[in-house]
Amino acid sequence: MRDAQLVMYDEDFRQIQAVVARLVRDANAKGIFVVDRNGQLIAEDGEMRGIDTTSLASLTAGCIAATGGLAKLVGEDDFPVHFHQGQRDNLHITLVSGRIILVVIFDDRSSLGLVRLRVKKAGAELAKIFEEIQKKTDQESAKGGTPFDEITDDDIDNLFSV
Repeated sequence: MRDAQLVMYDEDFRQIQAVVARLVRDANAKGIFVVDRNGQLIAEDGEMRGIDTTSLASLTAGCIAATGGLAKLVGEDDFPVHFHQGQRDNLHITLVSGRIILVVIFDDRSSLGLVRLRVKKAGAELAKIFEEIQKKTDQESAKGGTPFDEITDDDIDNLFSV
């Protein structure tokens, strides 16, 4: 897992959002969330209204961290797939590319088998996107900075001027 901060551009976000929107449809899910392992929400889609996405992202990252500790206790590197079954809703959580977490919330309109099948494909697509984002970030770092290093206080003031 890399601790370096990713720099995501609008085109990267649109690619991620397209994968997430397709997964909602293909898996017949109630909601899809893409979360950084540090607990930051990256993207979401679906019909989940009124859910506290900040808490969902933080708790999901905590769940991955806790089960990662359990995995090490029993001699595993990680447990990359989690499934939680509830009375109405179910959670399928997958660790993608080491630092990205894909959360699928679904109910009886879908099945675990369908979700797992669709998540496998979407996870591979997301892994590829995040690999490209990481490459761009690494290239910027190798050049000696980030795309935001040359931003001045005047630039920031102009963003918020009325």
